[in-house]
Amino acid sequence: MQIGLTYDLKNYYLAKGFSPEQVAEMDCEETIDAIASALQKYGHGVERIGCLDQLMQQLLQGNRWDMVFNIAEGLFGIAREAQIPCLLDAYQIPHPFSSTEVLAVALDKSLTNAIMKSYAIPVADFRIVRQEADVNKVDLPFPLFVKPVAEGTSKGISSRSVIQNHEDLAERCRELLQTFQQPVLVETYLPGREFTVGMLGSAEQAEVLGVMEVRLYGSADSQGYTFENKQKYEDRVSYHLVDEPEVAQLALKAWQVLHCLDAGRVDIRMDAQGKAVFLEVNPLAGLNPNYSDLSILCRLRNLPYDQLINTIVQSCLQRLKQYRKTEVLRTSLDNLPLRCLKNY
Repeated sequence: MQIGLTYDLKNYYLAKGFSPEQVAEMDCEETIDAIASALQKYGHGVERIGCLDQLMQQLLQGNRWDMVFNIAEGLFGIAREAQIPCLLDAYQIPHPFSSTEVLAVALDKSLTNAIMKSYAIPVADFRIVRQEADVNKVDLPFPLFVKPVAEGTSKGISSRSVIQNHEDLAERCRELLQTFQQPVLVETYLPGREFTVGMLGSAEQAEVLGVMEVRLYGSADSQGYTFENKQKYEDRVSYHLVDEPEVAQLALKAWQVLHCLDAGRVDIRMDAQGKAVFLEVNPLAGLNPNYSDLSILCRLRNLPYDQLINTIVQSCLQRLKQYRKTEVLRTSLDNLPLRCLKNY
């Protein structure tokens, strides 16, 4: 297959004047090289496209691909992770990972929590602060935990995220509202162990790749997997595969409830009683071969990085073939090339 590769490169945006924190979610050349190499290892042609603007230019010039492997995080708007997938859908170009509506919803942690709660999946009690006056409406007992409602890479999460009183809550919410220009999620603080669960496959065919516990060293911010802890993970964090069936089952249920596809992660933390509680789902997980959580988990499982990338592609292909067989053509399409499949 001819596979296009879309991504948001840190250096591209830094050269345009964005700050290091603004581009913290973006990828580096190392990630792009690793994905391209993995795809080529399995016999695919790879064209490096780049960001949303660069993809638009290529499409308007008439360029097409059998598939686009998209890892672009987007830059503006709460639905930013869905922008390139939505454009690819409009041009009927297949892409791995979850659908546009799932990507849009999953980045908004308040919407995701509301959906999980409706399916009886345990979430921390939460409130939304959309403007400073909303702080007075927060009626949850302290301690609380505050973070931007739609950020990744723990942006906006720091040693000051655990709140003990109303004065600190008002001050921190004001800072986050001004800095991130989006609502603030205020939750009951969960003081227990923290896990990230790797997921492979789609919906009912999905499976848990493994449960990885995130443990903090003494030098780390003790409140959780903060932005600083992630940036300095080699000195502050250790990762361990653990056997936690309750955590694994909770992650699988959350993945299936949102109908997530191909690969990603579900984050879970325990409350004071040791009960597993859903934190968030990441349907577009980072894929740096060295420091991304999903890649670290794969190393602990002795799953080669190249194999992970190929598994993602094969999961996408299987979905496409199965959909065409059962929903549209109801005939055998096994021998048709993907560029034929995508036109139905």
